[in-house]
Amino acid sequence: MIYGNEQTYSRAGARDRSIIKNVYLWMTAGLALTGVVAFGISSNQSIMSALISNQVLFFGAIIAELALVMYLSARIMKMSATAATLSFALYAFLNGVTLSVIFLAYTGATISLAFFTTAATFGAMSLYAMTTKRDLSGMGHYLLMGVIGIIVVSVINIFLKSPAIYYMISYIGVLVFMGLTAYDTQTILRWSAQAGSSISEEQYIKFSIMGALKLYLDFINIFLFMLRIFGRRR
Repeated sequence: MIYGNEQTYSRAGARDRSIIKNVYLWMTAGLALTGVVAFGISSNQSIMSALISNQVLFFGAIIAELALVMYLSARIMKMSATAATLSFALYAFLNGVTLSVIFLAYTGATISLAFFTTAATFGAMSLYAMTTKRDLSGMGHYLLMGVIGIIVVSVINIFLKSPAIYYMISYIGVLVFMGLTAYDTQTILRWSAQAGSSISEEQYIKFSIMGALKLYLDFINIFLFMLRIFGRRR
């Protein structure tokens, strides 16, 4: 249960730090699992050929991960800690399966450049959110509209096939998910301040996984948009 009393913040300083730390540990573990799975599949020619040639398998994995992340986002607090943990791990695994194709589309140098640029950008926005005195909660509505706008224009551009729109979406996508990184980081800090030391171990794990999922999605989306931008250099 989350309490709205701001006075709990001072009583739970140590716990706050551990919640934040746990969120980043879970996020890092999820990214590591995704990376290992993606690289492992891309290195296995038989699995890669089966994935590319079998559209039912490939799009089935995409549909499964979309369904899983929506279910996890909506139901995580009603799940057991074990179920939430396994669901997050399964989502990271499925994302690794679908992301394995980037090793065919882009060079290793491009992927490395996009990853390290994303890591630096993500870290900078998280640090900004933690240190700024500005309340970013009002940005949520506009950032959501930005995400919806990106999706709508991306679908339209499937038919238009405009390179200019493609790169415009990529740059706007980076900016929107940079904003979401800062917004979500402050949201997690707010959870920490409001929850305090009264939450159970089960709730502690579920809050950590919910926060990790938010930041994981922000990181992955920034990375994919960066990949599209740097991929232009091939």
